[in-house]
Amino acid sequence: MKTDMNFSTPALADYIAKLSAIGRTHNHGTTRLLYSESWMQAQEQLAAWFAESGLTVSYDDIGNLYGQVAGTDEDAPAVMTGSHIDTVVDGGKYDGAYGILAAMLAVSELKKRYGPPKKPIKVVSLCEEEGSRFPLSFFGSGSITGIYGEDVLARQDEKGISVFEAMKAWGFGTGHYRSPKNLGLDAFIEVHIEQGAVLEQANESIGLVTHIVGQRRMSVHVNGESNHAGTTPMHMRQDAMTASADLIRGLTELAKEHEPEMVATVGQISTHPNTVNVIAGKVTFTVDIRHYDERVLETYIEKLHQFCDRKAFEQGVAVALEEWMTAKPVAMDRGLTETAERLLADSPIAYRKMTSGAGHDAQIFGSVVPTALLFVPSVQGISHSPKEFTAIEDLSAGVDVLMDLIYERAYERESSDKGDKR
Repeated sequence: MKTDMNFSTPALADYIAKLSAIGRTHNHGTTRLLYSESWMQAQEQLAAWFAESGLTVSYDDIGNLYGQVAGTDEDAPAVMTGSHIDTVVDGGKYDGAYGILAAMLAVSELKKRYGPPKKPIKVVSLCEEEGSRFPLSFFGSGSITGIYGEDVLARQDEKGISVFEAMKAWGFGTGHYRSPKNLGLDAFIEVHIEQGAVLEQANESIGLVTHIVGQRRMSVHVNGESNHAGTTPMHMRQDAMTASADLIRGLTELAKEHEPEMVATVGQISTHPNTVNVIAGKVTFTVDIRHYDERVLETYIEKLHQFCDRKAFEQGVAVALEEWMTAKPVAMDRGLTETAERLLADSPIAYRKMTSGAGHDAQIFGSVVPTALLFVPSVQGISHSPKEFTAIEDLSAGVDVLMDLIYERAYERESSDKGDKR
């Protein structure tokens, strides 16, 4: 490897601490939802750091933030690297943010050591990935790759605020900035915390991701009839809450029976009128479904629809499934992965090839451009939590590998072949 271990350690620890303080919660976690005040503060702080690092700063019209180094070949497509700035509610300090800061440090150091690259390099702080505020995930990468159009701007958060209204409050969505769509990329490279315990248990510092699981996210709307809790006999009720409880238990068991590696999660629920002495007339809950085989996902969803129809009839309620996020399983670029493995083979860093059970922006980019995803360990596999933690030595190793991989792609390669996703 061309880099020297731990060149980034002091600066990286400081950047992570300062960025995690933006949106700090009482549990010492971080909350930065798309287009919130803390989200904008974080993007502005990153913009200042990008500029201090010698990168040319710009936004696009949905709020993705870029720091660019121009290439000597003005016609060459750019190598993009980075991750997402948004968080889950009360999340950790490394998820997404680490990938942005690692990219900034790696690209800044490359520029110092070797001067301008042959191909342009873009560090990106993607505006959204988590789906924590709106029924919308991977908004940043999905807009760059053209997956999302203007129709999603009408989607609303729990307060009835639309995506368009929220972005306009910060000056985005008005045409002042350039369109986010950019299909002319040479490659996308992301480094991210694993969010699992495989690397830590194996005492390995780097994971080379070969595949990312597919995901489906949906809202299940259960409509019954609100009525008095004391005067309505049990056999006369159309109880949306009881029906929802049966549905949640049933879809969980269905996932267990369907395929050993299938996972299905109900993570959010709301009820109306949400009063102690009134039978719930309406319940909405979310379902997150994941597997690495598209056919397995499709057959599970077919069974889920059949199960919901049957339960609706039994309980005397109406059940509607609204699927609002689809991400197919994606293979990472074989050429980029083999390059990373070759670089690691000449280093003291312990690594392994692995599959990602979590969705990442690399999944979205991987369907249209050569893409690589690197993991660093998560202590005890904890993520989406204030307890999220990765040792600084492993974080630094991730920066080192990222830096070498960007060097290979942007400085040494004479042409931008499209790689091999097989």
